[in-house]
Amino acid sequence: MQFLDDSLHPENMDKVVITVAPYGPEWMPEDFPEDIPVTMQEQIDKAVECYEAGATVVHLHVREPDGKGSKRLSMFNELIAGVRKAVPDMIIQVGGSISFAPEDEGQAAKWLSDDTRHALADLDPKPDQVTVAINTIQMNIMELIYPEYYKGTSLDKPAVIEAYSEMIVPAGPAWVEEHLRRLQKAGIQPHFQLVGMHALESLDRLVRRGVYTGPLNLTCIGIGGGHHGPHPYNLFDFIQRAPDGCTITAESLFKNVLPWNTMALAMGLHARCGIEDTLIDQHGKRMTSVQQVRQTVRIAQELGREIANGKEAKKIYRIGTWYKAADETLAANGMTPNRKPGEKNVPLRAA
Repeated sequence: MQFLDDSLHPENMDKVVITVAPYGPEWMPEDFPEDIPVTMQEQIDKAVECYEAGATVVHLHVREPDGKGSKRLSMFNELIAGVRKAVPDMIIQVGGSISFAPEDEGQAAKWLSDDTRHALADLDPKPDQVTVAINTIQMNIMELIYPEYYKGTSLDKPAVIEAYSEMIVPAGPAWVEEHLRRLQKAGIQPHFQLVGMHALESLDRLVRRGVYTGPLNLTCIGIGGGHHGPHPYNLFDFIQRAPDGCTITAESLFKNVLPWNTMALAMGLHARCGIEDTLIDQHGKRMTSVQQVRQTVRIAQELGREIANGKEAKKIYRIGTWYKAADETLAANGMTPNRKPGEKNVPLRAA
């Protein structure tokens, strides 16, 4: 992305789109009973509370009545319908893993099968977005979740720690292409969860080949364990390499969430928070999803940034926008055009 001399001035920045992830499939209700919703109505109400606090995107997972993460798409349909009725302007973003929580202690923490995740394109009512990973990679969320963070929680068991340490994100090239084809056919926008520069480069190639023909909404994930670590230069390098016409949301975990979000907000980008990312504040005290949203709003306002409402967020993300082919997609996302036969040097963007 290009930064001009006045790019850090808030009047030249988009309004902030705040994504909240309030369902936290890695936790059980007893880990934070004050803030982990269990019943369907509680889960709907949590989205409403976060929207009223300033979040305009809800990253959606679902719980069964016993508190475990649901892997039933019928439950997703029910929650999507409930959230859409309660807050029709909120962007509903379904987590592409569906639920990575182990079924029982000692079982693997894993993303569901290719076919099951493809079925997210058939959700009814359909969400605005589904998160999409690029490239199969390790997702060891325990690498940067220090013992003092999970002491006394449902994660504080050797078998569970092992399960989450060995988790893999399956996102090979054939699955990605088929998944993008199905989502685009259904009119569901992918929100790309990118774990490193290799994922950004692979996405660039998919656009250049015409496999994906829509807006580029990207999340730079700094959670370690096979993904970017929370080193500031990882975020800065990602921003420098990302296309001019994309949006970028920062995502990290535990005490890294606040500094990553603050850096992103200062640079005109967007933020994600919620108990899926951290249960605690910078002092180690429990912090609800709504409190995290309100904190993000305060920091953005201190920086002079305005908070996008639901309609504005949909415009910033270009929800419902699609392009005809690779050339139009490249131009719309501020990317260098493809090389024409015989063309020398770097192809220039048309005036």
